[in-house]
Amino acid sequence: MTQPINRGPREWDAEVYDAVSDPQFEWGMEVLERTGLRGDETVVDAGCGSGRITEQLIGRVPRGRVIAVDGSRGMIEKARERLGERVEYVVADLSGLEIEAPVDLIFSTATFHWIVDHDSLFRRLREVLTDGGRLVAQCGGEGNVAAYAAAIRRVMARPRFAPHFEGMEQIWNFAGPEETERRLRDAGFTEPRCWLEPKPVTPENPIEFASVVTLGPHLARLPEELQRPFVEAVVSESGTPLRLDYVRLNIEARASASSA
Repeated sequence: MTQPINRGPREWDAEVYDAVSDPQFEWGMEVLERTGLRGDETVVDAGCGSGRITEQLIGRVPRGRVIAVDGSRGMIEKARERLGERVEYVVADLSGLEIEAPVDLIFSTATFHWIVDHDSLFRRLREVLTDGGRLVAQCGGEGNVAAYAAAIRRVMARPRFAPHFEGMEQIWNFAGPEETERRLRDAGFTEPRCWLEPKPVTPENPIEFASVVTLGPHLARLPEELQRPFVEAVVSESGTPLRLDYVRLNIEARASASSA
């Protein structure tokens, strides 16, 4: 009855995500502007997806090194198709990420909210960074898509769908700034600065967007014949046009000096 749904990475439809993820790309570019890179750093793109932002990151470190990490093999293959051998690739759950040598920057967008345990996540990211290395990230934050999430829950409770969601646990962690700053300090970061930013989106193709960007874990529990009806029901329940009231949690912190 308590089988978890989001204890590790999942597969994505990388082709469709690449085509519908313009909002995530735009937000990622805003975060990239905050990195202030010199050009010679070693950078991890934590949750690289299909590599759209990674490609922009490469141009910021012409004398450096980029490591593209994602839990989805499909996403990594799509990124490799776009970027070739310009970066290194790692398929890994970020909570268990291992890199041979410490890096200068961990950059991440639209990823951390898919990992429920942020305490373990931040401890692992600190271990990957050099002393004084930086974390610059953005993910879904407190209040993110609240009305949409409520619509999902109502559809999940309908008799034709409910048996498939029995025991489904939390799949998103939409944390607030204060609790995130505390977690960062506890994990070995200093100078944490976190804040929320509203970013509403009205997708041009709501069915494709919902199917790939938001409802993947739900569809994974449904038989194929119920997947499309579930997406259509969620989109209908959410109102027309579909408006997603995204709230982004911006994260900046620096790795504390090691006590060793």
